[in-house]
Amino acid sequence: MDKPKSLAGYPRLSESVILAQTDTTVGFLSQDGAKLASIKQREPTKPFLKNFFSLHELKKNIRIPQKRKKEVRRAKKTTFVVKNQAFRVASFPVSSAVFRSLKWCYSTSANRSNESYDPKYANEKADIIIKNALGLYEGKPSKIVKINDVKKVRLR
Repeated sequence: MDKPKSLAGYPRLSESVILAQTDTTVGFLSQDGAKLASIKQREPTKPFLKNFFSLHELKKNIRIPQKRKKEVRRAKKTTFVVKNQAFRVASFPVSSAVFRSLKWCYSTSANRSNESYDPKYANEKADIIIKNALGLYEGKPSKIVKINDVKKVRLR
């Protein structure tokens, strides 16, 4: 008999929206971009940041320019853009079994589009809430750097 893809009573992680503290701010994490777009109330064509939970998984999905590999590997609280695809290697604690099983997910701040963080709104829209000892807090936004083989440009 085959094993079910998910256990009875537990949501499928790939379809769930997770509220967690990322390295910079409180964020919604999910592999379902359409669900995140509807929660954020923004146009579905606007791309999301892709969070990777290991460098190995990043290398499978995105080709990093040779000159920038060391910079990407050592970066903290930095989002990179390569060929109009934004990504970040997660530096927040990924000891959770949830993140180890996901490998990657789309990430966005836990608020409506163009509004500030509202804990009540974020808690009601999330399927799974992960808190650490510090709780959930809105921090300073990450740096955004566009990179290619020739140059890098700081966007934020």
